[in-house]
Amino acid sequence: MKIGILNGDDIGHEIVPEAVRVMQAAAARTGLAIEWQDIPIGRAALDSLGSTLPDGTIERLDALDGWLLGPIGHMAYPKIPEAINPHPLLRKHFDLFANIRPVKSHAALPCLHQGVDLVIVRENNEGFQPDRNVVAGSGEFRPTPDVTISVRVITRNGSSKVARAAFELARARRRHLTAVHKDTVFKLGCGMFAEECRRLAAEYPDVTYDEAIVDTFAMRLVMTPQRYDVVVTTNMFGDILTDEAAGLVGGLGMAAGLCAGPRHAMAQATHGSAPDIAGRGIANPYAMIMSGQMLLDWLGRRHAEPAATAAAHLIEQAVANVIEGRRALTPDLGGQGTTAGMGSAIIEAMTES
Repeated sequence: MKIGILNGDDIGHEIVPEAVRVMQAAAARTGLAIEWQDIPIGRAALDSLGSTLPDGTIERLDALDGWLLGPIGHMAYPKIPEAINPHPLLRKHFDLFANIRPVKSHAALPCLHQGVDLVIVRENNEGFQPDRNVVAGSGEFRPTPDVTISVRVITRNGSSKVARAAFELARARRRHLTAVHKDTVFKLGCGMFAEECRRLAAEYPDVTYDEAIVDTFAMRLVMTPQRYDVVVTTNMFGDILTDEAAGLVGGLGMAAGLCAGPRHAMAQATHGSAPDIAGRGIANPYAMIMSGQMLLDWLGRRHAEPAATAAAHLIEQAVANVIEGRRALTPDLGGQGTTAGMGSAIIEAMTES
């Protein structure tokens, strides 16, 4: 396996190395050979190489199987052409169309709901996001000083691809898929997305399929999240609902994520770069570590590599054991541990499995 290391900004320089350390330890125990490549990106790349996405980065990533991308603090970048937000470009270029975000409660951690174990699969490359929904120009524009127009792009191909990824995931889990949309109002846009989900449902008779209107689903997610297994939705709805779901189980520090496409996958925790705590060694590495775990699991399935699948399982069990025992947890989880200390505890827990 060839995996890239892109630290990102601020706490990315603390949590990504811990994710790599944990992945390396798991790979060593299962006999998985990984070639790691450090690739500059973000503010550090801007300061040292003159661009947040230096020339040649896309080509280097194309030669890899996947990579870890730390949080990007693009809101603090200077307003110059060389300071772009890299991750939308990576998602679009590599067709990372499925944004897979698990949501799981842990009995040892305070949260709004226990017994939550669901995954939201968010379409990643179209919808309202103007930085990825057109080939050239922008999907958002202002024809007069007092009018702004945002274009929402929904395609049958994009809807079908993300729906199939969600059905496959549901088949590997508890065989229940919920499609979330609002075709009662967006009769053509959401209607097309729903049509493709319904069409594919016929190919997966072993998966229970249902639908929910997005505002109703948002309410049900707060009240009874335990009723859901895999959820598939469009880009903007998914962006909002995944943050809501993370709030049910402890916040964005618990929000792992994987952006997956036909040939590559990018492990990317869904929280921000948290410049206010950067350098203090207290950032919660859970989301980044579990994003790396998801990458190993994806690589195992794509390449039929049992050592990668075993490494992913090893990390999952070790993380669960550390949380259950409340060992070396960071302050946001109610502990007094450090970022590196939590990473070390997870590695140590692997030897106990």
